[in-house]
Amino acid sequence: MPLRHTAASFNASGSPDLVLALLADARLPVGGHTQSAGVEPAMAQGLTSAEVPAFVAGRLRTVVAVEAGTAVVARHHVLAGADLRPVRLAWAARTPSGPLRTASENLGRGYLRLAGRLWPHPVWATFERTPPRPLVLGAIAAIAGLDAARLVRLCGHEDVATVSAAVLKLDPLDPLVTTGWVLAAHPLVEELVTRCASLTDPGEIPATSAPLVEQLSVQHSHAKQRLFHA
Repeated sequence: MPLRHTAASFNASGSPDLVLALLADARLPVGGHTQSAGVEPAMAQGLTSAEVPAFVAGRLRTVVAVEAGTAVVARHHVLAGADLRPVRLAWAARTPSGPLRTASENLGRGYLRLAGRLWPHPVWATFERTPPRPLVLGAIAAIAGLDAARLVRLCGHEDVATVSAAVLKLDPLDPLVTTGWVLAAHPLVEELVTRCASLTDPGEIPATSAPLVEQLSVQHSHAKQRLFHA
């Protein structure tokens, strides 16, 4: 039987802004601290701290667009009671790197555990054990009452914040510098909202690959010394 619900019937979590703040908190126990959003392998290949803002901008226009678009379409499918398998296939087709798919699935498992505890709902029983992170985020958004624009902002902010936090461990800087990067990236995140918030079909998910990010992720997965999984 399809899981068809309305956004109003899902929203039992209070303010969506409070839910957004919770999900954007780096202290959330989902394993995000194990990720660098690709900046560790990039810096190992010569990326400097001064070039990180450009790296962030490139990610927001490519791999984060795939992530945000997948999450938004997953949200729409959960609200409509539609099958999420086409969304997962579309995400996988746009994420050719095996290590990046594995990293997303490991994070998805953490988010699934969190979601099942904080927002009990029958939809979680339909998920596989290690679903991609954006599918789980999309379902959480549907259940917790986050609209599509907030969901895209979450995906964008989380990626920029992950890069910034990782750089502090790889090339210690004044944290005010990296916080400035997060703030400066806000206009690009809003561009991502305009680009992705209205998507409803898996075929509409951006297919903006970042070949160097993909290549570095494969090299990084074989590195003997690393601080982050990806």
